[in-house]
Amino acid sequence: MKIRTLLGALACSIAALGLAGTAQAANYKSEYKLSLVVGTAFPWGQGAEIWANKVRERTAGRINIKLYPGVSLVQGDQTREFTAIRQGLIDMALGSTINWSPQVKQLNLFSLPFLMPDYAAIDALIHGEVGKALFKDVEKAGVVPLAWGENGYRQLSNSKHEVKSPEDLKGLKLRVVGSPLFIDTFTALGANPTQMSWADAQPALATGAVDGQENPLSIFSAAKLYDVAQKNLTLWNYVADPLIFVVNKQVWESWTEEDRKIVREAAIEAGKEQIVLARKGVTPEDPSLLKEIEGHGVKVTSLTPEQHDAFVKVTKPVFDKWKKTIGEQLVDQAQKDIAARKK
Repeated sequence: MKIRTLLGALACSIAALGLAGTAQAANYKSEYKLSLVVGTAFPWGQGAEIWANKVRERTAGRINIKLYPGVSLVQGDQTREFTAIRQGLIDMALGSTINWSPQVKQLNLFSLPFLMPDYAAIDALIHGEVGKALFKDVEKAGVVPLAWGENGYRQLSNSKHEVKSPEDLKGLKLRVVGSPLFIDTFTALGANPTQMSWADAQPALATGAVDGQENPLSIFSAAKLYDVAQKNLTLWNYVADPLIFVVNKQVWESWTEEDRKIVREAAIEAGKEQIVLARKGVTPEDPSLLKEIEGHGVKVTSLTPEQHDAFVKVTKPVFDKWKKTIGEQLVDQAQKDIAARKK
């Protein structure tokens, strides 16, 4: 009798748990808004699409993610994206560390001029102690970080002339993202940096309101910047911007533990796939995208070590100034991990 009573109680408990799970799932939103700066023509947007599809499939549609490119949820102002995620205006995002650096100052690390000499250096940071520390900083700011992605090394283009020395930048009006560190870097180089959203950048390039810009080759190609007079391209690898897959904290806590696990694992997988896409055609081993860009009449300039060092020297005071803002201990750890990286 006792066994039958025990089994009955156990069955009731299991049923109750099932009903609780169903009730919680019933409280899920019919759609979760995922913010993006760019669309799915870019590796950045493709990474978000991969994530959304994996989550939708693995949760049997309980978590239905819709992509909102052009940071349309914040009227195109990408520097407001992180705050909007924290406030719950945006549910999820795959965002750039550059765009979120005004709210999380430590993310400026990746924008320190000439910190990361190669892809192995980026990997050493995001997969090491620095990456863990930065995720803690993002979480302290009220957003749940899940995985890393990558936008890529940002190269310099302009409509005026070849750039192979700091002197060549003097007077050039360049579109930059809304980060004070970028303003400092290009001011030190003698350029005239103009803060502008990505939505406004392409029309400004087309009309000649600005002379040039800096972005990864994947952005340059997919946006067809060679069609808006960007015929001079300098490969200088001065900064790179990793991406972060995140979820609003309240949204995250509204999901079951099982679904949180699914979303996190899907983000990690999507991040790995997205990084492969971001690096396709832009590495020394695979320069196919670069050759495609050259095919559109773009003059590509690769710097010699001496030319590269000239840019490093001019921007060193900016590096030193921002090291204090970001946190000297974090920057020191980053430099230590880069020095010890596997090439």
